[in-house]
Amino acid sequence: MNDARIITPKQASAPHARAVADEIAWLGDCIDLRLRHFFAGSSDPFVLPVPPVPAAESALAVLLREPEMTPAARLVLALAVAPHVNSAALDPFYVRNSAIDRIFSEFGGQPAGQGAFMPTAETALFLLAGTDTVARIAAMRLFEPDHPLRRKAGLTLGASGTVHGAVLDLPVQRIIALCDGTPPRPDFTPSFPARRLTTGLGWEDLIVPRAVRDQLEHILAWQVGRRRILDDWGLGRHVGRGFKALFFGPPGTGKTLAATLLGQRTGLDVYRVDLSMVVSKYIGETEKNLGRIFDMAAECDWVLFFDEADALFGARTPSANSNDRYANQEVSYLLQRIEECESLVILASNLRGNIDDAFFRRFQAAVGFSRPSAAERVQLWTGIAADLPLAADVDIRRLAGDHDLTGAAITNVVRHAAISALRGGHAEISDQDLRLAITAEMRKEGRTS
Repeated sequence: MNDARIITPKQASAPHARAVADEIAWLGDCIDLRLRHFFAGSSDPFVLPVPPVPAAESALAVLLREPEMTPAARLVLALAVAPHVNSAALDPFYVRNSAIDRIFSEFGGQPAGQGAFMPTAETALFLLAGTDTVARIAAMRLFEPDHPLRRKAGLTLGASGTVHGAVLDLPVQRIIALCDGTPPRPDFTPSFPARRLTTGLGWEDLIVPRAVRDQLEHILAWQVGRRRILDDWGLGRHVGRGFKALFFGPPGTGKTLAATLLGQRTGLDVYRVDLSMVVSKYIGETEKNLGRIFDMAAECDWVLFFDEADALFGARTPSANSNDRYANQEVSYLLQRIEECESLVILASNLRGNIDDAFFRRFQAAVGFSRPSAAERVQLWTGIAADLPLAADVDIRRLAGDHDLTGAAITNVVRHAAISALRGGHAEISDQDLRLAITAEMRKEGRTS
């Protein structure tokens, strides 16, 4: 299908977009030459035209550094990209076979709703090998799971009764990445159960004890200086390139915010893994889902954040039956992938004791978050309510001292009070608005104010 996103003129002048445009033009030459060869019934060997040389700084050029990205592989990639950026390049495949009044079955393809030709594996095999069965079988190597087309470019084959009939599919984020050079950022879907975390807050907004901040600064220092430590100082011969941390503590104490801010400070994307979508009752699906996330994290140098990690990283049980053995197998797979991961991986749990002991030797840091002290609550109240119109009777210090609330709870209280003031037609948030909001929040937590 044609992607609805528009590439701006500024992007179009970039080396990334020019490289893709040149590749599609080369694809057009390949299609024209193959069709001439096919309709002429030629028995001469078919040779692909020489592909263009993309600008060295383009995303396409980076991908082509993979040894297996041969001209044949480039042709398959260009086929997959063409419907998204210039579907007219594939119009020649709509020539009809007059004998049966339909397009040639040799060309493969599936018409899309708007009439655009959607190339399939059959289309790629036709361009590369024509009707030569032996050459077609050899070309099918391009669709194997370990090929860079699948592993690096993200090419997948759509559902079909046969391999040949499967549509060549590239995720939208991969198309965008090739066209403008931005890192691929997958949408949050069942096929990719991880969501990018962002925040409008800064490092100074994280209110935690000094010891916790020192531990977070330690992780930050690793992220910033890891290449110097590992490569220049030679520690890379003895330790892995990744860093694994456990964040534990009560809900609302800043674990998610800390992970997000670590990414913000280092310029890395942080992805929170939704374990409820990762775990599958079908054998092998959990590992496949996790493998997809870890592979993308390795490619893009993401920070991976496993919230409520005890759901999958909890204590392993004795293998009383096949279900227990499979559950333990999942944990073992996770241990292996975490061990191999070269990115920053953060596991979060409400209780330290909920995490399997086998994980602890794999953690380079275990950071304990606690409920804020009275002084920290003053800072939290002050920061959260800084721009709000508070009435003269509001005493932030008294509220902070009287009520043991976490940062997340204080945020909820302030929002509730703001809504109450708005509903009442008041220009300011009163002490009563805040105290009623505190009572509602405490009741939600099963406590009394």
